Amino acid sequence: MPHNAPTDYQIHLFHEGSLYDAYKLFGAHMIEKDNKVFTRFTVFAPNARSIRLVGSFNKWNGKGYELLKVSEQGIWSVLIEANLSNEIYKYEIEAMSGEILLKSDPYAFYSEIRPNTASIVYPYDTKYEWGDQSWLKKKSKKNNIEEPLYIYEMHAGTWRKKVKDKDGFIPSDECKIEYFYTYRELASELIPYIIEQGFTHIELMPLTEHPFDGSWGYQGTGYYSPTSRYGDPDDLRYFIDQCHQNNIGVLLDWVPGHYCKDAHGLFLFDGAPVYEYQDQRYRENPVWGTANFDLGRPEVQCFLISNARYWMDYFHVDGFRVDAVANMIYWPNTYDGDINPYAIAFMKTLNRVLKEYDPSLLMMAEDSTDWPGVTKPVAEGGLGFTYKWNMGWMNDILEYMEADQHFRSSLHHKVTFSLMYAYSERFILPLSHDEVVHGKKSLLDKMPGSYEEKFSQLKLLAGYMAAHPGKKLMFMGGELGMFSEWKDKEQLDWQLLDYESHWKLNEFFKDLLKLYKRSKPLYQLDDRPEGFEWIDVSNTNQSIFSFIRRDKDGNPLIIICNFKNIAYDHFKVGVPDKYEYKEVINSDDAKYGGSNHVNRKAIPTQDEEFHGKPYHVVVKIPPFGITVLRPIKKRKELKQNGKEKNHGNAARRGTRNKA
Repeated sequence: MPHNAPTDYQIHLFHEGSLYDAYKLFGAHMIEKDNKVFTRFTVFAPNARSIRLVGSFNKWNGKGYELLKVSEQGIWSVLIEANLSNEIYKYEIEAMSGEILLKSDPYAFYSEIRPNTASIVYPYDTKYEWGDQSWLKKKSKKNNIEEPLYIYEMHAGTWRKKVKDKDGFIPSDECKIEYFYTYRELASELIPYIIEQGFTHIELMPLTEHPFDGSWGYQGTGYYSPTSRYGDPDDLRYFIDQCHQNNIGVLLDWVPGHYCKDAHGLFLFDGAPVYEYQDQRYRENPVWGTANFDLGRPEVQCFLISNARYWMDYFHVDGFRVDAVANMIYWPNTYDGDINPYAIAFMKTLNRVLKEYDPSLLMMAEDSTDWPGVTKPVAEGGLGFTYKWNMGWMNDILEYMEADQHFRSSLHHKVTFSLMYAYSERFILPLSHDEVVHGKKSLLDKMPGSYEEKFSQLKLLAGYMAAHPGKKLMFMGGELGMFSEWKDKEQLDWQLLDYESHWKLNEFFKDLLKLYKRSKPLYQLDDRPEGFEWIDVSNTNQSIFSFIRRDKDGNPLIIICNFKNIAYDHFKVGVPDKYEYKEVINSDDAKYGGSNHVNRKAIPTQDEEFHGKPYHVVVKIPPFGITVLRPIKKRKELKQNGKEKNHGNAARRGTRNKA
């Protein structure tokens, strides 16, 4: 039988002390008291006239299951003397107009699988035995900015799919049922694949519960409810735990700007705006069919920031990719660039609170604006994100790559321009799902020319991306050389790996990621201009770019990219140091499906100035290819460099001690 909430459960929320742990209060919670087990339900509905709890435990009849309004702010609660674990429920809300609404719980920790929409009582704080302590300890000691970061963006429902008949057997007739891999099945199949490919992190497109598969999770209803499509919350914990035990970070795509308007969800929750703006001009997203969160309302900030903390606490996520930041910075449906001050304040608070809670957390803004200081610390006036997606680089390089090679000379600036602002923010270079859907074509199919030229240019694009300052992100399937764009109802075209061109491309991709992760010049100074130096930036006729990447100790890699299908046997390139050089990767190698225009032997340095550098080398340049050269340093030189480094460190320590 239900009980009205006793005095020790009186609610005083929305103050700094409890603001960001709201999930510990709201929703359905198991409580032990006087050797009895109760289930407490608490919901925020400031405009409700009355609320009743309905569900499988009372045959959806709320009579006698009324919630008591326990605060003037509009918080309602009821205590049920029963353990209602795994029961389904909703709130039957009487609006001030008299309308009766049937709503799922905004703070539900688990939900029915669509098309059903009820919440499920799930004890979110059950003790899962985590095994990722080593990962968490190691992560807390790292400077993420100076570490390699290559993200595999993926949609959990279409990476792979299973096909079975209604009795669970592989069918031989037309009675096929496609279904999703579970979180646990993904752990067993995806993790070995990520290790083999070499990615450092997985970014999962939104896992918050959502009613429509075709929204890909970007139109959510259950922000605290990991989607039941792939299993229960403990299954997701298992997946993340296994990723961490195998040194793979897990990032979640997160949507704090807008949400789904389905009748059972947050929209007009108690018959009036609660989570959305009062003003319809700012509330509606006609293109997406969603409603915008009222980011100026303390209760909404509480809901969202607590949600991020919940994913951190109970799922050990390593970071969030924050969706549609541009749609928050500027008021939607306005055309004068009107700034939304509530959203600016919210993002600053979000990043400040989360970074104080876990300094190792990665916060990534999907932002297409030129708003300054997106990755600047909040204390210095910035928004406080760790990284910003470099949408300008993405648009420019894809426009350049899609152009026929004979027109690339006139688009030379599309390659060079990104280096004009590369250090204005800390960037991630994204080749995401948005670039391979809605008729935009796959990465491979974007490349012009013949069948063979498409593969050569995709390898060149991947190599140039790995060498360019900034962390990296690629959407699933890019590593396979998909000819078709992402089909959001089918699995990836895994059969492509049976074809030589595709598996050789994938071999290049795997070797490229190995090189990236073991080469400090390619990641250590991504956010500092001393990590990059042009060798030749002006070769518009040949469309060849050469540059240097350096690590903190000044060690260089020489990168040469040829964006035309012309090979060169004797090509002079200026270099900064008098060493022999070794080619460490060449996309035209025969083992990668190329024409084998490679430099097998050590490359001597010539004592002649070139490209403004004191020395030069003469190398073979692959057609539509990238080659990376590393100086060959003898053991004595490496030892001397180490002494100089240690001496410099000691000198710096001495300076600090004197200070």
